[in-house]
Formats: sequence, C-alpha cells, structure tokens
Amino acid sequence: MKIELAYLLWATVLTGLLWIPYILDRVMVRGMADAVGYPENPKPQSPWAQRLMKAHSNAVENLVLFAALVLTAQALGVSSPAIGTAAAVYFWARLVHALSYTFAVPWVRTLSFAVAWFALAVIAVQVLGA
Repeated sequence: MKIELAYLLWATVLTGLLWIPYILDRVMVRGMADAVGYPENPKPQSPWAQRLMKAHSNAVENLVLFAALVLTAQALGVSSPAIGTAAAVYFWARLVHALSYTFAVPWVRTLSFAVAWFALAVIAVQVLGA
C-alpha cells in the first residue's frame, strides 16, 4: 500500500473515532435516556466535549478534501515522496488539531490546521503538475 493511501486510511479511522469520547460525555452528563432521546432542555455537555464535537466536524470537512486529492493522485498514477510526506504531515497535524482543540490549547489548534491545509496544497500541486 502506498504511504499516502495508508495515511488516508489512518485519517479516516481517526475521524471515524472522534465521536466516541463526546458521546460518552453526553451519557455521563445527561444520562442514557436523554443521551439517546430528544429532551426539550438538554443539559449542556462538558466544554471539552463541545470543542471535540467542533474538531470532529472540522475533521470530516477536511477529510473530504484529503480523500479527493489522494484518490485522484492514485487514479492518475501520481505518486512521489512529496505526496507521501504531505499525507503523513496531514494525518499528524489533524491529530494534533483534534487534541489541541479538545484541550483548548491556544495557537496550536490554529497552527496545526494551517499545517494540514498546507499539506493538502502540496498534494494538490503535485497532482496538478503531473
């Protein structure tokens, strides 16, 4: 498996698992009945869980871009060390983004988002230049 496809797999797994902690928080805060139901006035989730929900939404939005670029490169037969490195950088930056967003680490969240975006740009330039 090419490294960029492996990191696409890992980014997908990460994004697919981000919901679990905030759902567990929802059960702890609201109780099982309200967590699975539709209470009229639900108790607010813990601040960290609210931030993780936002990080998860952002991860889903950006996974679409990452997957499209990596799969386009794959379909066109475009592969290079730059694409592999950018895919790795993207994954690790997204992991840092989710953690820094969840734990409210200033500057790191924004920097990790920018690094991941730059990695997407590198892949796009490599594919467009092929």
